[in-house]
Amino acid sequence: MGAINGKKLIDRLNELGSEIWFDGEKVTGKISEHPAFKGILETKASLYNMQFDSSLSNEMVFISPSTNKPTGLSYLQPRTKEDLVKRRTMMEHWARLTKGMMGRSPDYINSVLMAFASSASYLNGREKCFPENIQSIYELAMNKDLTFTHTFVTPQVNRSSLNFYSSKEPISAKVIDQNEHGLVIKGARLLATQGGITDEVLVFSTPSFFLDEDEAYAFSIPSNTPGLKFICRESFVGGDSAFNYPLSSRFEEMDSLVVFDNVLVPWNRVFYYGNIEVSAKFLIKTSFHCFALHQTINRQIVKSEFMLGLAQLLVEIIDVCEYQHIQEKLSEFIIGLETMKALLEKSEHHCKLDEFGTMRPHLPPLQIASNIFPRIYPRYCEIIQLIGASGMVTLPTEKAINSSIGSDIHQYLQGSNTTAEERLKIFRLAWDLTMSSFGTRQIQYERYFFGDPIRLSSALYNTYPKEQYVNTVCEFLDIKNE
Repeated sequence: MGAINGKKLIDRLNELGSEIWFDGEKVTGKISEHPAFKGILETKASLYNMQFDSSLSNEMVFISPSTNKPTGLSYLQPRTKEDLVKRRTMMEHWARLTKGMMGRSPDYINSVLMAFASSASYLNGREKCFPENIQSIYELAMNKDLTFTHTFVTPQVNRSSLNFYSSKEPISAKVIDQNEHGLVIKGARLLATQGGITDEVLVFSTPSFFLDEDEAYAFSIPSNTPGLKFICRESFVGGDSAFNYPLSSRFEEMDSLVVFDNVLVPWNRVFYYGNIEVSAKFLIKTSFHCFALHQTINRQIVKSEFMLGLAQLLVEIIDVCEYQHIQEKLSEFIIGLETMKALLEKSEHHCKLDEFGTMRPHLPPLQIASNIFPRIYPRYCEIIQLIGASGMVTLPTEKAINSSIGSDIHQYLQGSNTTAEERLKIFRLAWDLTMSSFGTRQIQYERYFFGDPIRLSSALYNTYPKEQYVNTVCEFLDIKNE
């Protein structure tokens, strides 16, 4: 089959019948028509339709050597720097359609699965490991153009590093049994973004040497697997109107708690289990971080570009461009944007073939970018709020503009060089991005997108090659570096 279009995606997800719970009720009927999921699924369909856009030529797909069919480029295992650039170009197209607001666009987990498959031979000969299953799921995903969510975070019962919490019933999802058919999983996992509205859920344990064997695993199963439940948070879709809610009506992804109620994971779906060392090292030894970050930084750059454009529109519409404090604020966007771009380009410029024959982007620049963005993104939002000031809260709706009171709105809420309707579109976008429930979720999401910022900093410090710089100082002082 290879690459599919948006209609095939929607039809498939409607037929899947995953067990999704929303606001205390089990979701029935077509998932694409549910108010909480309609907008995001329409957007996902648009992404898949881009794979057949003739104006994009070969920038969205490649010909799979195994099937000889057009296949989504996010599945491409790069062997050259040119392949990395192809992947980045494709991801930029999808990110520009979503304005960088969709943290779990399909290319994210596609890239993760590709990284797993490209490094699967790391598992060869290791106990309770099945590298052939990673390869088969990867090929299945490419051939059917599947969409994935993923979950690897345990419920936050107690975050103390010294806590060893136990209960009669499992809280964190663990293996409670195994038989000739597969593993039986019971318990829960966080935080599946788009949980229930994808074909599959990729599950892997948090890398740690302190896990019990029954919590050390990785596998992928269909979202409609019996006993698998997705419990959704409150929806942040403000409404159907793209005027009133320009972002949440299109890009609200939904996050869910994933409950495994004696879920059977077939053996041909298991990547590894019961091997603590592999569970702790797999993400580090494979190219997971390189390609997950490569996709993420691409998206965040596009998001930064969009926010800079919005901030500039705001200062133009209220005519404050000449003020130096405004220019200083806008320069923060520019500095952050160009820093992220430079780091991404450096990661590609210094790419190298790994031991598995995959061309990896250089990791340290991507790690640095992933440390920078959680810090600058909240500041971007604050700057937009400061520029917009009281205009961010004086926002009549689309219905009000078209009502009998509309003439007053057109008269008193016009911009210095725009109509009231145009001005309100811009300000409602700024509000939805930074102040609505959708916008504040985006802030928290970007803060913790790739993990705890403190742990990200620690990981960077512990892996960055500092010794050469220490040696330079020691040579200058003519002292020994013990």
